[in-house]
Amino acid sequence: MEDNRASWRNVALTAVPAAVWGSTYAVTQQWLPPGRPLFAATVRALPVGLLMLLWLRRLPRGDWWWRSLVLGSLNIGLFYALLFVAAYRLPSGLGATLVATAPMVTMVVARLLLGQRPARVSVAAGLVGLVGVGLLVLQNGLDRPLDPVGLAAGLLAVVLSSVGFVLTRRWTPTEDVVTMTSWQLVAGGLVLLPIGLVAEGAPPALDLPAVGALVYLGLVGTGVAYVLWFRGLALLGPTSASIIGLVNPVVGVLLGVAVLGEHFGPVHLVAMVLVVGSVLAAQEQVRARLGRSRDRASDRARLPVSCS
Repeated sequence: MEDNRASWRNVALTAVPAAVWGSTYAVTQQWLPPGRPLFAATVRALPVGLLMLLWLRRLPRGDWWWRSLVLGSLNIGLFYALLFVAAYRLPSGLGATLVATAPMVTMVVARLLLGQRPARVSVAAGLVGLVGVGLLVLQNGLDRPLDPVGLAAGLLAVVLSSVGFVLTRRWTPTEDVVTMTSWQLVAGGLVLLPIGLVAEGAPPALDLPAVGALVYLGLVGTGVAYVLWFRGLALLGPTSASIIGLVNPVVGVLLGVAVLGEHFGPVHLVAMVLVVGSVLAAQEQVRARLGRSRDRASDRARLPVSCS
C-alpha cells in the first residue's frame, strides 16, 4: 500500500511542472515584451540557475562539465529559445498541440538511444492523448494564421527536448536532482546570453507586470518545475513522464475558461477525458492495479456457489 501511494505521488508531482508550463503561452503573450524571445528565455533560466548554484555551492566534475553543457543546451537553452519563438508566433492552442507530439517523439528517441521498445499501451496512450489535444484545439479554433517559422521552432523544440530528456535518463546522474537542475539552467542560460545580445541587442525596458511574469516563469516555471520534472524522469522514465506532459494543454484550456471566459462545451469535456485517460493508462502502477482487480474478480467468479 505504501509503495502504491508513493507511485501515485510521483505521478502527481511530475504532473505539476506540466501544469505550470501550460500557462507559458498566455503569460508570454499577455505580459512579456513583444518580439524578445531570446531575452525572455535567458532571463527565465539564468538568474534562477545562478541562485541555485550559489546556494548549493557544487560544481560539475569530470564528464559532467560537458554533459551539463549538452543537457543544458537541449533541455533549457535551445529549447527555451525555440519555445519562445513559437509562443510569440503561434496561437496558444497550436503550440499546445505541438507539445502533445512530445510523447511519440520521445518514444522514437528512446528506441534509438536506449534501445528501449515502447509498450503498445504507451504508444496507444500517446496517440489517444494527441487526439484529445487536437480536439481541444479544433474546438477553440485558431485565432491567427499559421506561421511557418513558429511552426518549425515548436517542432524543433519538441525534438531537442526529447533528446535531452532521454540523455538525462541515459547518463545516470551522480548528484541529486536539484544540483543537476542548477547545472543545466546555468549552462543553458550561458548558451543563450551571447546569442540573445547579438540577435536582439540590449535588454528592453520592463514594466511591473513584465517583471512579475519573469519572476513567475523563472522561480515557479523553471526552478521548481524542472526539479520536479527531472525527478519524474529519473523515477518514471522518459516515456511515462512525457505522456504526463499532456496535462499541459488541458491546464491551458482550463485557464482560458477561468481567466478569459472562453467557451467550454461537451467536446472539451470529451477531449479532456481522452487526455487524462491516456496519462493514467501510460502509468505502470495504474495498469498493475487494474490487473490485480481483474484477477480478484476472476477468482471470485471461479468460486463454487453453495446451495442452501
